[in-house]
Amino acid sequence: MKKDKERRSSLGDRALLALWQARLDKAKTAYESVLARMDRRDAMYRGSREIDRGANSAFAGRVKKAGVTRNIVAEIIEAQVSSDIPSPKVAPRYRRDEARAALIENMLRGEIDRLPFETLNDQDERTTPIQGGDLFLVEWDSGAHTHTTAGGLSVTLIHPKQFIPQPGVSEIRDMDYCFLQLAQTKAYIRAKYGADVAAEGEERPESRAFDAETVDDVVTQNIAYFRGPSGGIGRVSWVNDVLLEYMEDYQARRVKRCVKCGQPMGDTCAYCGGRKYDETVDEGQTLEQDLPLGKGVLPALRMQEQVTLDDQGNALRESEAVRTVVPYYKPGVYPIVMRRNVSVFGQFLGDSDVDKIADQQNEINKIGTKISEKLMMGGSVVTLPQGKHIRRTDEEFKVLEIKDPAEKALVDVLTLQGDISKDMAYQESTYQAARNLIGVTDSFQGRRDTTATSGKAKEFAAAQAAGRLESKRTMKNAAYAELFHVMFKFMLAYADEPRPVVTRAADGGADYTVFDRWDFLEVDEAGEPYWNDEFLFSVDQTAPLAGNREGMWQETRMNLKEGCFGNPQELDTLILFWQKMDLLHYPGAKETLTQLEQRKAQAAPPQQNTPLGGMEGGNGHALSPL
Repeated sequence: MKKDKERRSSLGDRALLALWQARLDKAKTAYESVLARMDRRDAMYRGSREIDRGANSAFAGRVKKAGVTRNIVAEIIEAQVSSDIPSPKVAPRYRRDEARAALIENMLRGEIDRLPFETLNDQDERTTPIQGGDLFLVEWDSGAHTHTTAGGLSVTLIHPKQFIPQPGVSEIRDMDYCFLQLAQTKAYIRAKYGADVAAEGEERPESRAFDAETVDDVVTQNIAYFRGPSGGIGRVSWVNDVLLEYMEDYQARRVKRCVKCGQPMGDTCAYCGGRKYDETVDEGQTLEQDLPLGKGVLPALRMQEQVTLDDQGNALRESEAVRTVVPYYKPGVYPIVMRRNVSVFGQFLGDSDVDKIADQQNEINKIGTKISEKLMMGGSVVTLPQGKHIRRTDEEFKVLEIKDPAEKALVDVLTLQGDISKDMAYQESTYQAARNLIGVTDSFQGRRDTTATSGKAKEFAAAQAAGRLESKRTMKNAAYAELFHVMFKFMLAYADEPRPVVTRAADGGADYTVFDRWDFLEVDEAGEPYWNDEFLFSVDQTAPLAGNREGMWQETRMNLKEGCFGNPQELDTLILFWQKMDLLHYPGAKETLTQLEQRKAQAAPPQQNTPLGGMEGGNGHALSPL
């Protein structure tokens, strides 16, 4: 924090704020065309009735609204929505780290269950194809306390219109700085930063919602993440002209120290009762002499302390040994992870599905309106002799008085109806063109497919459609792999207390262990402590099948019939089968497994201590058989 204060004092808060405001304005100007398209994409997904005359039309601009619209954008987007949440897969770089890699996997699975990933994935599955990408923000929530732990991971979804990239840079990891514009309440700003923004207005309401209006109790918080002079990740935040915070290394550990006595404190100093404090960066944690030696690396550190020499070359006593300071781990990465729809060279966001089929949606709006007008404006026309009128009543039969049969011949009904067959054919052709652009087929949508005449043919057609969409799944898996990596780094940096982790045992039961960041502390050949974060993060490709319980039940039954577990008639084989079914949460599997185990226990022969040679007598000697 000392460097941060020196930086602020050299520039001044006003000059520092002006610097970052200018950078944000420059970035927004360069990104304005992309932001403008985002509102149009959202409007088309919601079923916009706007009709664009087209570039070659004599009438420029949108001059008409569709009377009826078929929302093919929403139909095609919804056809691609997947509820599968990728499961983490962690591989070690060294053989000695295999157990730790498995521990990271189980910890990340537990965090996925704890955090609202179902809701995040549901929103992300729609935002990504609409806008071409979406972003995850990983933070450490210091207010998430339990009885035994302080702080916890927080993962939120950031809409692309809330993120402003550095101009000319397409990858977040390569940016010198980037911006978030988030809607926050004035009470939240005051509680977290101690700044009074009651007189401030909302700067950018469109970052909060589609077609949002300005709200009095909400302001736009601008947050900039940047690479500090020392290589760390910095953060600066402000509302309009009010500077909230500036930290050149916000991921470093900070401690509040009392101004009076210099001791660490919370809201009030426990030593002198003071309330004023200075926030300083804490470089590392000192290992005390009475620290438990439960971790493999700590004995080595303790051994270094015990052989410390004084100025005269004499070994110090253990109580006088210099304590080892272990530096705190810092993630050192931007806390923002982006998922692209389809990668495009030199473009920050991926390719948008809405942009691809925007022309087809516009044509369908025009054709649908034309068809509706033809149907609605058509009707029946009655021809009557001049001067004659039909009584307009609600009676079943109408009366028309005529003089002679010649006038009767003049009474006729003409049906006027436009031909819509060609319009319908063109509309269907346009719809098929839109689906072909994205790669969605009837089989993929679960609709009736006349081209597939058998079950295998339908499976093949669906697989072909899935193959065309494989790129999107690959980009999703890549984003989640990076997200898991960032989550692990934050846990390694800030999870001071051991966190409970639950895993599945081989017999279907639960094993309880803990994720302790001290398990990742090691000592190099020079005797210096360091944190081992050398793990490879990816996505378990078998997770979708494992998540399909009905499919797994069917596979397990097939394995039983084919003898993969052993002879299906044997009791041990059935016990193994029902252990697997219980592991897959099959209804009633636990009760069936218990009954089979009881049956096996009852069928087991009683233990006999009789020697093979005969019966045992009262004195312990074997008796010869009669």
